[in-house]
Amino acid sequence: MEQAPDRVRVVGNLPYFITSDILLRLFEYRKYFETIVLMVQKEVADRLAAHPGTKDYGLLTATAQLYSRVEKLFEVPPASFSPPPKVHSAVVRLVLVPRLEKLGVNEAEFMNFLKLSFAQKRKTLWNNLKVRYASEDLTGTMKRARIQPSIRAEALSLEQMAALFRELMSRELTLRELTEPRSPRHA
Repeated sequence: MEQAPDRVRVVGNLPYFITSDILLRLFEYRKYFETIVLMVQKEVADRLAAHPGTKDYGLLTATAQLYSRVEKLFEVPPASFSPPPKVHSAVVRLVLVPRLEKLGVNEAEFMNFLKLSFAQKRKTLWNNLKVRYASEDLTGTMKRARIQPSIRAEALSLEQMAALFRELMSRELTLRELTEPRSPRHA
């Protein structure tokens, strides 16, 4: 029986222009990591640690908080570097504790749902989701999930997004069961 490798800690200073790509890759391989401590551009640190309803809350926030507990540790001024960059930096700690099971969501489907929900930040959640879901299904589902159609994705917590996602998935399953032809042995 093969033993799982010990989870390691990652410490790094990410190139600011590819921070999101690297973070997404680290989350993809999260089973190998226990904690990730990174220096990133201050604005990225603010987005990672943002709360719902704030201007910094978005897809990167939701993704980071889906896979980890995010903590902004401290800021690093440009004068700390030689030559000094034109931006401020910050150090964040990400303790890997994925919440997929707790939220009761399928990872790939929920990530696609989050990407669609945050696709156009200035649009309402309803307008972003209507690209994929029928208007009448979406309206009823949002009502059952107690979410106003006029709300934007950044106003909802991860738990609220998961509740809406689960409602939509259960509605989709019910519709599929009603519309798919039954196999001969069930007839």
